[in-house]
Amino acid sequence: MLTVLQRIVEAVNQAPDLDSALALIVQKARAALGSDVCSVYLADHDAQQFILMATEGLNLDENDRVTLAFGEGLISLAAQREEPLNIANASEHPNFKLIESVGEEAYRAMLVAPIIHQRKVLGVLAAQQRNARAFSAEEEAFVVTLAAQLATVIAHAEARGLVSGHYSPWLRNLTGLPGAPGVAIGEAFIGKPAATLSSVVPRRTEFPWREIHKFRKAVLQTRMELRTLADQVAEHVAEDTLAIFDVYQSLLDASSLGDAVENKIKDGWMAQTAVKMAVEDFVSKFEDLDDSYLRERAVDVRDLGQRILSFLQDKNGNKPNFPDSCILIAEEVTASMLAGVPRNKLQGLVSLQGSANSHAAIMARSMGIPAVFGVSQVPLGYLADQHLIVDGYSGEIFVNPPQQLMHEYEILRSEEFELAEMVADHREDEACTLDGIAVSLQINAGMNVEHDQQRLGHYEGIGLYRTEIPFMMRERFPTEAEQYDLYRPVLESTGQLPVVMRTLDVGGDKPLPYFPIHEDNPFLGWRGIRMTLDHPEIFLVQVRAMLRANIGLDNLQILLPMITTLDEVDESIRLINQAYFEVRNELLQSQPGAVVSRPKIGVMIEVPALLYQLEAVAKKVDFFSVGTNDLTQYLLAVDRNNSRVAGLYDSFHPAMLHALQFIVDRCRELNKPVSICGEMAGDPGGALILVAMGYRSLSMSTHNLDKTRWILRHLDSEIMQTLLSKVMQCTHPDQVRRIVRLKLEALGLGGFVRAGK
Repeated sequence: MLTVLQRIVEAVNQAPDLDSALALIVQKARAALGSDVCSVYLADHDAQQFILMATEGLNLDENDRVTLAFGEGLISLAAQREEPLNIANASEHPNFKLIESVGEEAYRAMLVAPIIHQRKVLGVLAAQQRNARAFSAEEEAFVVTLAAQLATVIAHAEARGLVSGHYSPWLRNLTGLPGAPGVAIGEAFIGKPAATLSSVVPRRTEFPWREIHKFRKAVLQTRMELRTLADQVAEHVAEDTLAIFDVYQSLLDASSLGDAVENKIKDGWMAQTAVKMAVEDFVSKFEDLDDSYLRERAVDVRDLGQRILSFLQDKNGNKPNFPDSCILIAEEVTASMLAGVPRNKLQGLVSLQGSANSHAAIMARSMGIPAVFGVSQVPLGYLADQHLIVDGYSGEIFVNPPQQLMHEYEILRSEEFELAEMVADHREDEACTLDGIAVSLQINAGMNVEHDQQRLGHYEGIGLYRTEIPFMMRERFPTEAEQYDLYRPVLESTGQLPVVMRTLDVGGDKPLPYFPIHEDNPFLGWRGIRMTLDHPEIFLVQVRAMLRANIGLDNLQILLPMITTLDEVDESIRLINQAYFEVRNELLQSQPGAVVSRPKIGVMIEVPALLYQLEAVAKKVDFFSVGTNDLTQYLLAVDRNNSRVAGLYDSFHPAMLHALQFIVDRCRELNKPVSICGEMAGDPGGALILVAMGYRSLSMSTHNLDKTRWILRHLDSEIMQTLLSKVMQCTHPDQVRRIVRLKLEALGLGGFVRAGK
């Protein structure tokens, strides 16, 4: 039976659409079982009925629509019980319902197995025979196994919108991950790189210096192209988002990609081959990371490599003809690909791969471009020349939608524009509730940026500056001088506003390319402060660079990641003090009387163990910062990058909410400042709950500043406390979201959590 199952699955996976797949299944399953009938019913949960989609043995005319209401027949009983039914004489069963139009009268024996995917009943697989007999245990196991296989096929087909036929229970729509909010309506344009790494055939050369010259020329052309692309979008994005192109440029430096490629050429490879080998090596290292933000940098490296390759192959001649209302679609949309579409034509984007952490997603949010990522298993050609609606809130994409749906979304889109204009008009206002509760809104950053105060509006500093990226972009640890050159502009860019710099948070799940770490369970391994304390030479150099960059500015604060024990705090402070006295003494030798300020030191609350050590740690540090992303992951024991359990990862989980309430209450008792720097702070509902709990400092991505400020300015403490009391009684994250959504809707703020105003 195993061989038969494998053959059925292989055949089904090659089917062009769901109808063909279902027809294959019933045909081959009937033959394998030797039964007289095999049928598949799919559930239409909106209409509360099962639809006979495919059958071998029953009389189903092509134009017939055969349905059973939920609760009718053995089909519904198997679905309701979520277990197989093996009945020798179905006609005698009290739940049996005869479908006369298909000639079911002649069949007695019936074996029914529910088709379930991630706890949702998608349909039922049924086998029938003329003779009254119970199917054997082996036959029952075969049908149950086949139904489990079929569940995945149907779920993917539903996601892809590949259900065809006039009796399909689903609208032709795709579902992905929301990447940037908003509504887009337009014509699909398929974006493809001018050259691909996979097309390069490895070849050697006897003239390496000639190849190095070609490579350097291609790098120069790539730099010029990137500058042009950056100029094209400069007026449409925030300054910190524009720094994405600085990252691209830094990748081209000799210390990053340049040396790696030239070393391959010196080993005897042609320039194109060397680019392929070096880039794929970088990409594989990034893709092995468990940190979702850093793993997405593989997209940038591949994009850059293919741009260099296009100049080596002289394929950058023809300019694409974009439709007037363009929805950019690609296997993997990149920031540079996005920048290449004229802003007056670009309406939205769909990336079959990638996530909300990609630079394309960051850029889309900054530009106000609705985006959906991770559309599972859809052939790129399926969307070519299609008219689309992209809902960046729900992650839905409607393919060639009916006119009524088009009209509804056009109204929602016009409402979105009105809301965005209102919010932008108040971006200089302080974040303050109606009854005078002030909230400090700060931003998260991870690149060498010069923030444009005018574009960002009112904000109160950088609440989290990730220092990992410069370490990831090199083939060695950056020197103290190189780190100083990176940190100084960041500290200068905010004026007197504080900048919280997190010490190096790599290791375990984020190994450096030149410092690989292999562990069976990296999330519980050698990472963050655990790694840097084991290598004080790395920690001291970084802290010295931060302290030197802070001279004369005095707005640096240092944040320690992944703290688990009091000993780690003590050792970190000892090393920071050592670096401080070294820098101070060196400065005094050259500038007698000069002053080096000792920065405030904070600890990230990410490891649940720290919740029960707050009093002891509070005596040693100046502030706390809650990293909701990792705290959620550790508290719930969920790897958010594992698709099988990612659905359990939710910052609105009741346990997480109670932990957050405990933290802020305890910090208030200890008179110690505490902020939030995880993604929850930038979520409209999350920000509302956090402020209601008592948090007064939120750090978030720049694109969330305006809407968070607007929401807070339209609430008062009484409303928030009433909401909080309801939320804290919830037993499931979905209940929390529903309560928050309904409250925002009631306050006229629903446009921040769904399409429309």
